[in-house]
Amino acid sequence: MNVFAGAKDRVVTGIALVVGVLIIGFLDNFFLMWAFLGLVYILAFKEALVLFQIENDKLLVLAALLWLVAMFYPYGDDLFVLAGVAYASAVAFNKDIAWKNFFPFIYPTAGLLFIFTMYQEYGVMSLLWLLIVVAMTDVGAYAVGKSIGKTPFCETSPNKTMEGVVGGIVVATVSGMFVGLGIVDLGAAFLISFGVATSSIFGDLYESSLKRAAGVKDSGDILPGHGGVLDRIDGYLFGAIVMLVLLRGLV
Repeated sequence: MNVFAGAKDRVVTGIALVVGVLIIGFLDNFFLMWAFLGLVYILAFKEALVLFQIENDKLLVLAALLWLVAMFYPYGDDLFVLAGVAYASAVAFNKDIAWKNFFPFIYPTAGLLFIFTMYQEYGVMSLLWLLIVVAMTDVGAYAVGKSIGKTPFCETSPNKTMEGVVGGIVVATVSGMFVGLGIVDLGAAFLISFGVATSSIFGDLYESSLKRAAGVKDSGDILPGHGGVLDRIDGYLFGAIVMLVLLRGLV
């Protein structure tokens, strides 16, 4: 009975997330997108504090201030670099400040700032492209892995197989390539989709490594049947960075 209840929660939560994201994307409003991504960011940041085993809730205030600045400053990736410079300066000035406390300002901060910047520079279609590539990577990897997967991919995630990973990347690259044609030409759409699909695999692995180090199964419990926010966006955090860099370099 508990298994069925868990499956029901997962389906209901999944549908609610998809509907909510589609509505926000359809409305395509700058402030609404900023607020939505900001909520995701703060929730993910809070979970990251747990995964990095940092007990300092004051960092949440700094994260909120950083996101507030992102509403007015159009280059979120610049803000990430400036935050690094500022923190390095603080560490140099005060030896009691630990570098460990900066980790949440790398993950998930960088990925979400890149997502918001990509929305500003390339529009909501770029986010749809990112969404489809990462989602199809997961779907393809699961389907192929379950059907023919035999070769372990790595120790970080024992359930992943090499066949599943390759299958997920192929499915996502082909699917994303056609979506990307609304923004770039065929060659660029292929390369960007391939890069995002590959990086999303390692985004998932990175979060798995954090959870193993912290000794937890999920990053949180805010999403019934799914775990935490980071459990849902891990692939997007890596994929968004690769996508924005490649869009700027290839377009």
